[in-house]
Amino acid sequence: MSRYDSRSGDPTSYRDRRSDSGFGGASSYSAPVRSSAGRREYDGVESPKRTNLDGLPPFEKNFYIESPSVAAMSEREVEEYRNRREITVEGRDIPKPVKSFEDVGFPEYVLQEIEKAGFVEPTPIQAQGWPMALKGRDLVGIAETGSGKTLAYLLPAIVHVNAQPILAPGDGPIVLVLAPTRELAVQIQQEATKFGASSRIKNTCIYGGVPKGPQVRDLQKGVEIVIATPGRLIDMLESHHTNLRRVTYLVLDEADRMLDMGFDPQIRKIVNQIRPDRQTLYWSATWPKEVEQLARQFLYNPYKVIIGSPDLKANHAIRQIVEIVSESQKYKKLVDLLEDIMDGSRLLIFLDTKKGCDQITRQLRMDGWPALSIHGDKSQAERDWVLSEFKAGKSPIMTATDVAARGLDVKDIKYVINYDFPGSLEDYVHRIGRTGRAGAKGTAYTFFTAANARFAKDLINILEEAGQKVSPELAAMGRGAPPPPGQGGFRDRGRGYGGRSWN
Repeated sequence: MSRYDSRSGDPTSYRDRRSDSGFGGASSYSAPVRSSAGRREYDGVESPKRTNLDGLPPFEKNFYIESPSVAAMSEREVEEYRNRREITVEGRDIPKPVKSFEDVGFPEYVLQEIEKAGFVEPTPIQAQGWPMALKGRDLVGIAETGSGKTLAYLLPAIVHVNAQPILAPGDGPIVLVLAPTRELAVQIQQEATKFGASSRIKNTCIYGGVPKGPQVRDLQKGVEIVIATPGRLIDMLESHHTNLRRVTYLVLDEADRMLDMGFDPQIRKIVNQIRPDRQTLYWSATWPKEVEQLARQFLYNPYKVIIGSPDLKANHAIRQIVEIVSESQKYKKLVDLLEDIMDGSRLLIFLDTKKGCDQITRQLRMDGWPALSIHGDKSQAERDWVLSEFKAGKSPIMTATDVAARGLDVKDIKYVINYDFPGSLEDYVHRIGRTGRAGAKGTAYTFFTAANARFAKDLINILEEAGQKVSPELAAMGRGAPPPPGQGGFRDRGRGYGGRSWN
């Protein structure tokens, strides 16, 4: 008997995993199995033949039943709703978006957790993504950080797990979430624990930089959800501490970042061990060609949902201030800025290198500023301690390399400072996206040097799209002019790019 009963008759009839009986046995639902003779397709593009599915047990993955209120929406109402919330969709047989949590058909214990979390309505990615994910189809989701995408795939994952036969000894996970960084993986695990606890869904987080023992023990005891960074997961697979034979729900979160970090071979190695008729959800903040190419190989006939413009853009809730400076001016400018804005609020400073991160942190502490640093050479225990001090406000200034640009979910970061401009505009958008989250306002300051001139034109586009004013100095660099002598700062920050002088 499956843990999901009478699916077609009652959308609330998920079997209650909180009881101790009735979990297990073969599924009563025979999902259509894609023949090995068929080809996986993405937007009409054929890809190579997949592994034969003979001998693999069928599994359930279509759990969506449209509520009467959603069914009653006319096509015009659907279009108006999507336009208002900046939702763009592609694919075949696209379900209508939902307007409330009750419209989704989640089991009562999931709705209770949503209510407990204080959420008022689904975010745009949830409103459209939940019906898509619950229908069991593959999904591409393009949405900026802080958009609510974690719950957009985790809540359907909980429904998916509850519909599968219970884990047997030696079974690996049912849900696998791949993430680029330890910080993001831990953040995802916190949400999985919060929303999965009521139905006794176990999870573990697999990442490097910490002892393997506790992770191995979790895997051996059996967990339904594994959140992992690619390198450590491969280590666990090769050591036979787990396997991916039971995985039927695969999530690739921040796929663009994983490719930026060179994880392409590891991702392919992992995905090749998962049954090809799985459900795959592929999440990215940007949509470069490399990300699209990987999606074409991993997804079959997917939905695609884009929140906002597919073009790179910054969160409009963030005030962006860019100052043209020389390298030698940076530290004095930083101290002047801190004296101007520091009010005890959390402040995140990004640098390009671990060495630079440590040097600036040391100098700030010598000058009396409460700063700590986080980067890839720190042990996991030290990184956890620094984050806890930062979150608690005991050390309100944190310097970081790009290891913290994604997956760092700290509430109430008021300011982000790009001490060093990043190596791409995508990283710029993700860095400043650490502020202005969950409806809050934020401010991002950026030091821009002559060495960064090649980014000026695209940076100006991002600023203008977000309604930010562009300084004359930056505008001139965008036209190819050399930086002004002395590379001075803005003279009038009150006009949107200046105000009081930083000098």
